[in-house]
Amino acid sequence: MELFTDMPGDEGLPGRKRALVMVALMAATVMVVFDGTVINIALPNMAGALQVSPAVAVWFANAYLLAVAMTLAIFAALASRLGFRPLFLFGLAVFTLASAACALAPDARVLIAMRILQGVGGAAVVSIGPAILRSAFPTRLLGRALGLNALLIAASTAMAPIVGGTLLDTWGWRWLFALNMGPGVMALALAARAIPANPAAVREPFDSPGAALSAVMVGALIMAANQAAMPEGRWYALIAVLAGAGFVWRVRHARQPLLPPVIFASARFSLAALTSMASFVGQGITFVALPFLFQNVYGYSAFETALLFTPWPVGIVLVAPHAGRLADRVSPAVISTIGLFVLAAGLVALALLPEQPRIWDILARCLLCGVGFGCFQSPNNREMLSNVSREHSGYASGVLAIMRTFGQCLGTALVGVLLAVYAQGGTSAVARQAVQVSLWVAVAATAAAAMLSLSRLRKASYRLAS
Repeated sequence: MELFTDMPGDEGLPGRKRALVMVALMAATVMVVFDGTVINIALPNMAGALQVSPAVAVWFANAYLLAVAMTLAIFAALASRLGFRPLFLFGLAVFTLASAACALAPDARVLIAMRILQGVGGAAVVSIGPAILRSAFPTRLLGRALGLNALLIAASTAMAPIVGGTLLDTWGWRWLFALNMGPGVMALALAARAIPANPAAVREPFDSPGAALSAVMVGALIMAANQAAMPEGRWYALIAVLAGAGFVWRVRHARQPLLPPVIFASARFSLAALTSMASFVGQGITFVALPFLFQNVYGYSAFETALLFTPWPVGIVLVAPHAGRLADRVSPAVISTIGLFVLAAGLVALALLPEQPRIWDILARCLLCGVGFGCFQSPNNREMLSNVSREHSGYASGVLAIMRTFGQCLGTALVGVLLAVYAQGGTSAVARQAVQVSLWVAVAATAAAAMLSLSRLRKASYRLAS
């Protein structure tokens, strides 16, 4: 396979080592993505088994998400001080052990605590995954490696509801966590052998105040978005603003800040990061809004809803590897922009679904969205990683993960606010209207991402002309 074939002048690792690194990352990615996706369909089952209300059960998912979001920047900074291998092994070990603890949790409080611990481990893994690929693969193959990674994430997303539903019906919710043990142990063994023990590049003290401000800022932002319709939301927003102002001050004045300002000196990196966040807002809105449409308006079951979603990740699987390969030869910004326009067209098509659409019509529109997102994601990730130096790739990888996570959280919160506003109507027509408004907001977010992506092309054209 070309990904693992050595050529004269290649930087990074030898081909055989690259293969081992890729397998280790794939196993870890499958675990983290599967665990983050499958938990949503299990929440009603878990609430009944542990005898808690749905409001408490939601925190089985939210605790993990908050822990990931609040620690991503911290682990991105630690990677430059500890090296990729120790941090990856730490995160993978914590995630695997916490998965076992979740499977054995006797009550809701223990489960929530273990989900927080699991989120910390997951953040350490996902924050540096792309950076490890950047260090292992030569630049000529980076787009292909990221495309393969995007394919794996999409395939895991597609299979999670089906595998999860089967496990729930057969063995119960605890096996959703116990299933992580096998891949976790295998990934640990491979990572310890394959990921090089690169020396830490930064030896200055860790920016503890910046880390604390970063965690508070991101956590408060997510809580403010989730509580936007409640009075508490204003207090969370105030905390987020104050922590954000303090974090910006630390970045500009600290001797060795949590995130070095130099990585944002590249306009193409910053624009790619903002583009990523806006696109994930659109996808996050859609992934939460469509189940309400399919189940509450069209009357499909939860399992049928999962199947109706399948063309989206299938579209990513079909396109992402080719988009990544093409991004190694053509400007990634061009491919990303095309993908965003295709995604926006697919979202418009979903927003215009008739009152009683045929199944093939829903599947075709979801497939179009998946094709667009698959065309966008891996080239945009390549754009981000290739516009920073290798020694700063850990920071870039962390920023990428932060943009993705925060975008998804913001999208989910926006749907919650819209559903709460329209909930007073209580009829199918009102529910349909709430979903349609949500989808049009998703279109707007994706259109904003496309405009940001277009601005990269204008900047490149201006530089060529001058």
